[in-house]
Amino acid sequence: MPALAACAAMAATAGAFTLYARVAPPWIVLGWIGLVPWLALLDATPSWRGTVLAGLAMCGAFVLAVFWWFVVGMQAYTGAPLAVVVLALLLVAPLILQPQLLPFALARRTARLRGAGFWRTTIAGAAIYVGAEWACPKLFADTLGHGLHASAWMRQAADLAGAPGLTFVLVIANECALAVVQALRRNDARAAGTPAVVVAALVTALLGYGAWRGRTLALATAPPVTATVVQADIAHYGQLAADLGTYEATRRILDTHFALSTDALAAGGVDLLIWPETVYPTTFGSPKTADGAALDREIAAFVANAHVPLVFGSYDVEDDDEFNAAVFLEPPTGGPLAFETYRKASLFPLTERVPAWLEWDVVRRWLPWLGTWKPGRGAQVLPLHLADGRTLQVNPLICYDAVDPRLALAGARRGAEVIVTLSNDSWFPAGAHLHLVVAAFRSIETRRPQIRATNTGISAVIDPTGALLATADVDRRATLRATVAPVRDASTLMLAWGDWFGPVALALGVVLLAARGRTPGSGA
Repeated sequence: MPALAACAAMAATAGAFTLYARVAPPWIVLGWIGLVPWLALLDATPSWRGTVLAGLAMCGAFVLAVFWWFVVGMQAYTGAPLAVVVLALLLVAPLILQPQLLPFALARRTARLRGAGFWRTTIAGAAIYVGAEWACPKLFADTLGHGLHASAWMRQAADLAGAPGLTFVLVIANECALAVVQALRRNDARAAGTPAVVVAALVTALLGYGAWRGRTLALATAPPVTATVVQADIAHYGQLAADLGTYEATRRILDTHFALSTDALAAGGVDLLIWPETVYPTTFGSPKTADGAALDREIAAFVANAHVPLVFGSYDVEDDDEFNAAVFLEPPTGGPLAFETYRKASLFPLTERVPAWLEWDVVRRWLPWLGTWKPGRGAQVLPLHLADGRTLQVNPLICYDAVDPRLALAGARRGAEVIVTLSNDSWFPAGAHLHLVVAAFRSIETRRPQIRATNTGISAVIDPTGALLATADVDRRATLRATVAPVRDASTLMLAWGDWFGPVALALGVVLLAARGRTPGSGA
């Protein structure tokens, strides 16, 4: 294929997924056909070298088109020249941003050279696509299946195999769509029939399962809980501290949250108050200064006077290690102040944690923005005692925790009735929607409601079907008041088997690639 046509094919696929990434009903169809131009390019590529180049080039095109906001955010965060950031991301794109595209391209070519027919090649390729995403976890844990969140019915199948299961379906559908196009170009309507029927069957199966699951989803729920989420729209705490001083910056953040919370509580009937990640940008309960101790007492007094428990983001410390934490602070019941703390388990690479092999003084001098936090122990379920005497079992997640299904699944297995997610998405505001959608899949997989608080958006209340019951958009100061029914019990295949589909898909893909020759009825 000429270079210009190859570039056009990759641009078409990258453009299709830029629109698909909006996760909105008008664009959902692109998930079913968006790969077709690139798949056609792979079919027309005659050599291994060309296949590798097409895979790597597609990685770069996809990242620049779909994750442009990450490029801008990293440039702002690190202060590096834009060209340096772009080059760095293109270099790591096949490793941590879109690692599945090159193995997928190579798997398709391998299958065909080993004599596989259309269906074995299609299934092997889809399996390697999903398996590679599992074997080489992506920075944002994104996958094509997340785009089906736009369909209230299609997304329900995520309780079987997670978003990777939906991706597997979409890759097969794209291969079938290409086969239909190629058959029609040959004026072979008969050859187009079977793949067209398969696409229709996949669409029908997802819609049918979602409709059935929605009607039969019988969850044992506790009495409803009314929560208020505060989104103060205050960003870049470090810059605020540099401009005002550490104490005055913390003072402004707290005063804003106190005021918004007081207004929300005035209406009455609030069981739980939630503030976002690191809203209190210092250690709570282990003050570093006299001013810090006074602020700790002020927060505790606010909760005592409100008679409502508060979950908020702060720091925690142990010996010389500091943690990103969620504090569960309850009104006192006659004894000393008591609170529990969850420590964030999944830290964002480099900006929050640094691998041991990079922990050198010279590296930190070159890259002063590197993070210093330590990870927590993993999933936890913390009890929260409400004013009416009930105890709510909460699975706390902090920001990047929400991209890993294992933490939410473990929490649900330990008896969590609701997920509470605290996040700070101010560094990548254009990526806030992706983060919200990925987090919503945790509710579908576990069938637990989720209350999500962010500092600058998108805060949300999510029900067990993944529906967004209420949202506060990016760059908006708001309070969300919503009532959710805590789920005491739920049964899904994801809860029973865990995040199972990725490794199974990888094994299936390897087996299919290892086989030789055409299977009966496999087609050409």
